[in-house]
Amino acid sequence: MRILKERTAALVIDIQERLYPFIFENEKLTKNVTMLIEGLKIIGIPIFVTEQYVKGLGPTIEPVANVLGTHPRIEKMAFSCCDEPRVMEGIAVTGKENIILAGIESHVCVFQTAIDLKRNGYQPVVVEDCVSSRRENDKRMAIERLRHEGVIITTCESILFELLRYSGTEQFRGISRLVK
Repeated sequence: MRILKERTAALVIDIQERLYPFIFENEKLTKNVTMLIEGLKIIGIPIFVTEQYVKGLGPTIEPVANVLGTHPRIEKMAFSCCDEPRVMEGIAVTGKENIILAGIESHVCVFQTAIDLKRNGYQPVVVEDCVSSRRENDKRMAIERLRHEGVIITTCESILFELLRYSGTEQFRGISRLVK
């Protein structure tokens, strides 16, 4: 199944200051997530951003916040973004069926959100190099189970070019600069 930009939105989940230093390969994750967000903005994909219990976990990390700019964040207390009505209402209003997921932690909030999106009739698309957990094994097991549950697993560069579809455009030049 091809992921078309006309049918796609994105959800960046809980990339927050107090948990982030403990995340497996967090420097690589920062690079990939910022590239993904910049690329999605170039292509024109609607992006939703969540923060889990800001008082305890702090705000979105600075590099990601800088790329997002004034983009609104939705605070949540539930692990699954689907249990936060503002997230689900926002996604429903877009009319999109494919939801790209990036964020932390793979085996908790990302996993539960993907499973709940699938149950609610959406097609979750987890960007494997844009998700992580504190422990590598937790991430690996989450990806394995998500694949078993019928969630699409992809990479940052792959999804950006799939959404783009054609070369020779201004968007293509912007994405090409990002992935170099």
